[in-house]
Amino acid sequence: MHPAPVLSARRLVMTYGTQGTATHALDGVDLDIARADSLAVMGPSGCGKTTLLHILAGILRPTSGTVRHDGTDLSSLGDRARTRMRRQDFGFVFQDGQLLPELTALENVILPRMLAGISRRTAAADARSWLDRLGLQGMHDRRPTQLSGGQAQRVAIARALAGRPSVVFADEPTGALDQTTGQSVLQILVDTCRESGASLVMVTHDAKVAAVCRRTVAMRDGRIAQEFVRPADAATETQAVAR
Repeated sequence: MHPAPVLSARRLVMTYGTQGTATHALDGVDLDIARADSLAVMGPSGCGKTTLLHILAGILRPTSGTVRHDGTDLSSLGDRARTRMRRQDFGFVFQDGQLLPELTALENVILPRMLAGISRRTAAADARSWLDRLGLQGMHDRRPTQLSGGQAQRVAIARALAGRPSVVFADEPTGALDQTTGQSVLQILVDTCRESGASLVMVTHDAKVAAVCRRTVAMRDGRIAQEFVRPADAATETQAVAR
């Protein structure tokens, strides 16, 4: 018997515009995401992949359909509860990092945890541990403008994982990096999610980026057109090559 998925989506529909001129960003998507699994969502611009990520993360409400996180229907939660869930249960890594430029690397990692009610001392200890683990020793007090693109993305990964989320959402996390740096950051993201037990849901248009995930779904016109599942040995081999 398979354990219950950490995220489960059923019959997701997302419509923009009015009747007669409506556009279906999502058109009946079903998807289960297992605990500590890695999933890449691929497809061209406008296929619905980012809309799907935002609905799974509770940022957008679908026109119809349901998303359940650990059995809880996200549509049953009010705005405050959804915000709390995103802060405590989910982590986010975006293409440009979205670090606050006036804060240091350490403060960028600390801030979401303090907003979640964690003491500064505890949040700082966790942040230092994650930054060091991601190879940023001696850089805690640097601001984003004093970091390379790869270093800044590692700060973003530390921020995403410091709260021990059940799911990390990544939207084109290496899109702003050169190929070598991007591959290194990508492997760090996949490895640290797996080691911490977090599921990874990553949106990308790049097949090489998707290849580090165990599963890939290809979207077209708001629907899942194909799904690929890599055997454990194939995933291990891909990660070894990436290193």
